[in-house]
Order: sequence, then structure tokens, then C-alpha cells
Amino acid sequence: MTEPTIVGNATFQFQADNAWPQVPPEAQWQEAVGVAADSQGRVYVFNRGPLPIVILDRDGSFLGGWGQDLFNRPHGIIIDQDDNLFLTDDLGHTVRKYSLDGTLLMDVGPCGTPAETGVEGMDFRTIQPGYGPYNIPTNLAVAPSGELYVADGYGNARVHRFTATGDLIQSWGEPGDGPGQFNVPHGIAVDHQGQVIVADRENSRLQFFTPDGTLVDTWDHVVRPTQLVVDDDGNLWVAELGTIAGMFPFVEPAKEPVGSRMSIFSSTGELLARWGGGENPGSPGDFFAAHDLWLDPFGDLYVSEVVYSAGGKDGMVPADCPSLQKFTRMPTQGDDE
Repeated sequence: MTEPTIVGNATFQFQADNAWPQVPPEAQWQEAVGVAADSQGRVYVFNRGPLPIVILDRDGSFLGGWGQDLFNRPHGIIIDQDDNLFLTDDLGHTVRKYSLDGTLLMDVGPCGTPAETGVEGMDFRTIQPGYGPYNIPTNLAVAPSGELYVADGYGNARVHRFTATGDLIQSWGEPGDGPGQFNVPHGIAVDHQGQVIVADRENSRLQFFTPDGTLVDTWDHVVRPTQLVVDDDGNLWVAELGTIAGMFPFVEPAKEPVGSRMSIFSSTGELLARWGGGENPGSPGDFFAAHDLWLDPFGDLYVSEVVYSAGGKDGMVPADCPSLQKFTRMPTQGDDE
């Protein structure tokens, strides 16, 4: 019997399982681009494949799915505290709210027609400043106030703030690497104080803003962060793509490449735990192209990877490289037995 793979440390310790999903052939994903869990722990995978929403039980068993012919290219997924799904279709230039069974509840802002930002393909160097939503948006976050924030994204360099009913309040940001600027604002989260945290991917940093867009802090000790979540203790869990997979062809290779990894930071930026690094992509506990993550109500972690888009299509990893891993939280010293 194979010994389980344990990752993390004494405080954040997990058993890694990259063979957890039990998905039938007709629902298989090309890649699991996003992942979220509802209040019961059921897992919703945003799938670039024949069944865009794949629903799994906590043990990985297949429960069903929906979404055929609804999305141009799945990208971002979150579930709010009321068990509503928000789905970002990047090449469809849409952000929409759904019930868990697939009923459309709301468009968030204008959907379907790309803003004329001047972008050429996904070359962030060609983006012009000052445009509204959307041009290839990536992810959404819900604030404690109910307001919605969208990272926009590959074809724009902005954060858009909306009311809970999807009306635009304001936008901020412009292309560049200066304070408050963005080169691919890819991931986004809102902490318990309402602070908006943006994973500024191609600038390899997290930027922290007040709810109305005033820059208050920057962390540069991450490498191409793709998405983050904030736990109940205010810790930041960050998926880092690294500098091996998914590099734009016009970006010079890193002198000291960093593989994809998972990092956990305190609210003040102290590194609490880290694992991965890309030495053995496809193996339990390591990553090729970590893209999204979610903490379920039981403390377990899910990490999805864009194994096909980020290099699998070019043979950088085997075609069967897993695109979704579960990390089951293990009891640590001091926990009740």
C-alpha cells in the first residue's frame, strides 16, 4: 500500500490526494480551471471540457453537472455565503451569478461585449488605460458588505466595484508596474475588514486597497500569484503559478526559475507554510500550474491547475497530469482528539 503524501508543517498539515476526483468519461475535464465548495462541502469544478460545471461529493464521487454551451472559456468561480455561484467567462467577457443548480440569477455589470481597451490578443503591454468592464475578466470577490469586486484581467488592467445587485460603482487601476497599476490582475479577495486584495500576477505581487481603491500595502514575496482566499483567522492562502509554466512568449525567462507552489501567510505577511515547487509536477502535493484554490467548511483545501493551457499542450507534462488535488487537513498538536 502506498504511503500517503503529507505536506505542510506542524500547524498546517495536509494529506495530498491527486487521484481524488471520480469523474466519468463523459464529464472529464481538459483542465479544472477553477474550484469552489458550498456550505455542505460539495465541490463545484469549473471545467474546460464537455461539462463546464462538475459537481463532486467530499469523497470525490460524481454528483452531476450542468452548463453545456453556456461559456466561451471558463475561468473564475466562487460560492458566496448564501450558496450562490459567481462564474467568470473570460473570453465571453461575462461575470454572472447562478444558483447551484444552474439557474441564472444576475449579470454582474455589462456582459458579452469586450471593452475596446486596445489589447492585442492577451498581450498586457498593449492595453490602454481608463476602460470599464470587461475585457477578458478573470475572477470575482464578494465583500462583507455584499459589494462585488471583479479583476479584469487579461485584456484590461482594472478592478471594478459593483453593488450587490450588479451596478457599477467605480473602477480603478491602469496598466503598468507602479503603485496601484496592474499587469494581469488575475485573482482577487476581500478580507474581513473589507480590504480588497489583488493578485497582480505578472508583477509578482499582492496589492491591498481600501474598498474605494486607495492603495495601502504591497507584498512582493510571491511569484506570479493566480488566486487567494482569506481564512477565518485572516490568513492568506495563495496559489502561485511560478515562472516555469504559463509564461507569456514575450516575457524573458527567469534567471532563477521558481516552480508552482502553495503558500500561506499571516495577515501581516509572515510565511506560515509552503509546499510544492514544481520538482515533480503531477505527483501528490506538487504543482505544475496552480491556478485556483478553495477552503471548504471542514478545513480541507482544493487546488486546481491549468495543466493543459500552461504547457501540457506543448508536452511540458504528461497528458494525464492531474488538474485537481484535494488536501485533507490533518489534526495538529493541540487539536482535540
